[in-house]
Amino acid sequence: MYKYDPCTLGCYSGWRRYKGNPVIGNELGECFDVFVLSDEKGYRMYFSWRSKKSIAVCFSEDGFEWSKPRIVLTPDESTGWEDDVNRMCILKKDGIYHMWYSGQTAGSLRDNTGTSSIGYATSADGIEWKRYGGPVFTAENEWEQASVMCPHVLYEPEIKLFRMYYSAGGWFEPDAIGYAESRDGINWTRREKPIFWPIYSNLWERERTTACQVLKYEGWYYMFYIGFEDVHKARVCFARSRNGIDDWERHHNNPIICPGEADSWDCEAMYKPFLIYEEKNDRWLMWVNGRKAFVEQIGVMIHDGKDLGFDTPLPKTRFEE
Repeated sequence: MYKYDPCTLGCYSGWRRYKGNPVIGNELGECFDVFVLSDEKGYRMYFSWRSKKSIAVCFSEDGFEWSKPRIVLTPDESTGWEDDVNRMCILKKDGIYHMWYSGQTAGSLRDNTGTSSIGYATSADGIEWKRYGGPVFTAENEWEQASVMCPHVLYEPEIKLFRMYYSAGGWFEPDAIGYAESRDGINWTRREKPIFWPIYSNLWERERTTACQVLKYEGWYYMFYIGFEDVHKARVCFARSRNGIDDWERHHNNPIICPGEADSWDCEAMYKPFLIYEEKNDRWLMWVNGRKAFVEQIGVMIHDGKDLGFDTPLPKTRFEE
C-alpha cells in the first residue's frame, strides 16, 4: 500500500493492474482506444491500430487472453475526410451492429491543422461493414474548431433516442466533451456548448477532458474520461450525473488510474478507458491504453465489487498486484 497522491503512480479507489499487462500490443505496435462488447461467448474488442490507420477486432473468452486481430474498417482516402479511421464505438441494436467512428485527415501537431469527423457504418456480424457515405457529424460550433471525434453512443429504448457523447477541439487531442441526440443515428441535434470541460484547479485535468465512455447504471450516468494535465500527461478520471448532461459530480479520488512505474509499458500516460461489469464475478474490468514514449498498448484494470466508491468512499490508497 502507498499513501494516496492524485498525480503520481498507480491505481486508486480499489482498482488494481492485471499482472499480464499489456494484453494487446507488443509485436502489433501501437494499439489504442478500445471498445468492448460482451455476449454469451465472451468478449470482442475493437481497437484503433495506428500503423494500419485502421480499426481491428479480436476475441476473448475472459477479457485477458485475446485472439489475433482482424482489420474490419480501413481508410478511404478518396473521400477526402478519412485518411485514417480510429476512435470508434459500436452498438448492437435489433440484431444489427452500428459503428460510429472518427475519420481524420493528415495534420500537423505544431499548427493544429487537420480535421476529424464522425462517420457511420452498419454490419450484420460486426466484421463486414457498410459505410453510410459521408460523415454524419462534423464540427459546427466555435469550440469544436475543425475536429469532432471519439464518439460514444447510448440508445435509450424508453424514449427511442440515440445519445452521443463526443470530444471536440484540437485535432491532435480534443479539448472538451459535447453532447448530441438522434432518432436514427444519422441526423444529430447537438448542444451549442460542451457539457463537460476541464477544471483548472484540478492539476490532472487542467488542460483537457476528453474521450469518454458513459454508462447508465443504477440511476446514474457514469462517465469515465481522460484528464490531461498537459498534452503529454494523461490519466483516467470518473464522474457521474443524474441526467447524463448536467451537474456532473467528479469522483473524490480522481484520477483513479495513473501511469505505471518507470520504464513500464504505461509509464508516461493513461488513455481512453472502457468498462464492463461482470455480474458472475462481481467485478469491473477496465481496458485502457497506456503510453511509453511513442507506443500505446492496451492493458486491463480490475475492481472487485460493483461499488465504485461515490457514496461509500473507498480508502485513498494505491493498489498494485
